[in-house]
Amino acid sequence: MKTIISMLTFICIAAVYPPNGETHTLKGKVTDDAGDPLIGVNIVVKNTNTGTVTDINGEFTLTTRSRCETLVFTYTGYEKTTVKKACEGGIISVIMAPASTELEEVVVTGMEAKKSRPIFGRSADAAMAPSYTPQGFYDQEDYPAFNTEDYDRINENRFFEVTQNPLSTFSIDVDAASYSNLRRFIQNGQTPPADAVRIEEMVNYFDYEYPQPQGEAPFAVATEISECPWNNQNRLLLVGMQGKKMATENLPPSNLVFLIDVSGSMQDFNKLPLVKSSLKMLVNQLRKEDRVAMVVYAGAAGLVLPSTSGASRQKILDAIERLEAGGSTAGAAGIKLAYQLARENFAKEGNNRVILCTDGDFNIGTSSDGELVGLIEKERENGVFLTVLGYGMGNYKDNKMQKLADAGNGNHYYIDNINESKKVLVNEFGGTLFTIAKDVKIQIEFNPAKVQGYRLIGYENRLLNKEDFNDDKKDAGELGAGHRVTALYEIIPVGVKSPFLSSVDDLKYQKIEVAKPAGMTGEMLTIKLRYKAPDGDLSQLIEKPVVDRQPDAGSTSDNFRFAAAVAEFGMLLRHSEFIGNATYSHAANLAKGAIGKDENGYRAELVRMIETMKALEEPEVTRQ
Repeated sequence: MKTIISMLTFICIAAVYPPNGETHTLKGKVTDDAGDPLIGVNIVVKNTNTGTVTDINGEFTLTTRSRCETLVFTYTGYEKTTVKKACEGGIISVIMAPASTELEEVVVTGMEAKKSRPIFGRSADAAMAPSYTPQGFYDQEDYPAFNTEDYDRINENRFFEVTQNPLSTFSIDVDAASYSNLRRFIQNGQTPPADAVRIEEMVNYFDYEYPQPQGEAPFAVATEISECPWNNQNRLLLVGMQGKKMATENLPPSNLVFLIDVSGSMQDFNKLPLVKSSLKMLVNQLRKEDRVAMVVYAGAAGLVLPSTSGASRQKILDAIERLEAGGSTAGAAGIKLAYQLARENFAKEGNNRVILCTDGDFNIGTSSDGELVGLIEKERENGVFLTVLGYGMGNYKDNKMQKLADAGNGNHYYIDNINESKKVLVNEFGGTLFTIAKDVKIQIEFNPAKVQGYRLIGYENRLLNKEDFNDDKKDAGELGAGHRVTALYEIIPVGVKSPFLSSVDDLKYQKIEVAKPAGMTGEMLTIKLRYKAPDGDLSQLIEKPVVDRQPDAGSTSDNFRFAAAVAEFGMLLRHSEFIGNATYSHAANLAKGAIGKDENGYRAELVRMIETMKALEEPEVTRQ
């Protein structure tokens, strides 16, 4: 049996690491005509599927079969560029011209002597260009016509009458995969499928200026309430949570296992090449006390890097660089091996995590959602969490990756470009990898003397039964260091006539009455939160009443207005029956007025996405 396992492992590793004498390494750098590096340029060996993308310094490394190759460079807003006889042994320096310039091919300009320049000036401008973020790494003509992407159906939350359902209970969600996936559709000039639109993930993609927690609490809670922008008869409630920030040097040691899909479906330019660039960014954040192991799967699972100290950074980077795609997919076998390694190298009081990089297409072995989820749920009890990074298009299995991340006490991101890699694995490094509170639940009790009805916007796959709130055995979402969570409720005040509240006959055997104290208080609702320490089993309770205030829309914070604009955009994309007077123009103007501090340009990018959708799909509704 051991011989068979060894042979399978050898076959898998041989597929990933070709014989030394058969490969060559081409290195280079891509800049614009001002000398600024271009991030995310797609580079492919002509007439093949072999390719890579440039990193945040505009640099690339490409493993090829021949010493010299013809390389094709593509990048949004720039002319396609061809380099003939790009050869091993020198730095291939490429200058790309804007699309208005006719340029068919360039030649190698020789070795680069200068140090890489920082990403300022025009390269930063390129990231904020009308294409929103550099998308050069995928060329649409290279993709097959078929589409097998999978999304679970979303049954949009409806309004509940407070006298019948005074409690709303749900688990937090810090995933942001839906937003970057929607961006990919919109940048390709397509309307996203409605079930790809998870509004809570759109809202939670962005940073908000919430107060930092004080004392021992791992997070702080902020609330704001005002007129609902798309229905001025109703109110909109914002509930915001801010996780405690931790300096990188103060983070506990990490025991990471990279689990990488190298099956044939990962050959495309925005899959394995982008995975490699993403993981290199992550490795560059590691410290000597952190450890990394690497498992690949494609027909069989194999160990390609044993647990290695972050002090041996180049060894880890070299292992990543040698990865190649080919074969069928046996994801379950890879997951089992990855968790085994995580347990064997368990960091007590540290961060133990498997990082899965895949398009989600597990089609051999234990592949049913139920079996995979059960496997991961069992492993999370051992203190090993899961982060899922999704890649690619046409074969992307969003529904499967959502289930795996939820079961693994982890998070799910969709990486559509090199900038998203940087956001998730560099800018949000602590929040992505380090959990500060687990099983975080929210329950809101609405005061029937003030609130007639309510609707939670989004979180459809995070809803809990009211009794789950006090049940410490019930799993819920995790909060990472520095992460923020935002939830929005549309509220129908008492006295407002609404078509969304249906009448119900009076009960025959009992009478529902509003308690007198409810009408005497100014409280509109009470928020309750439960959470556990990352290694704890007993939850702690936080309560926060919210007073009925009626500030006009103009006096609300940027947090409130921008989150409302994102939600309005999401409802338009879903063609929600609750959009009221919402339009793309109104959502764009609301977001423009609340951009505030936008160092990375993410909020400005959203405005451009809304304006693109306005051009693609004008809604039938008009603002009164």
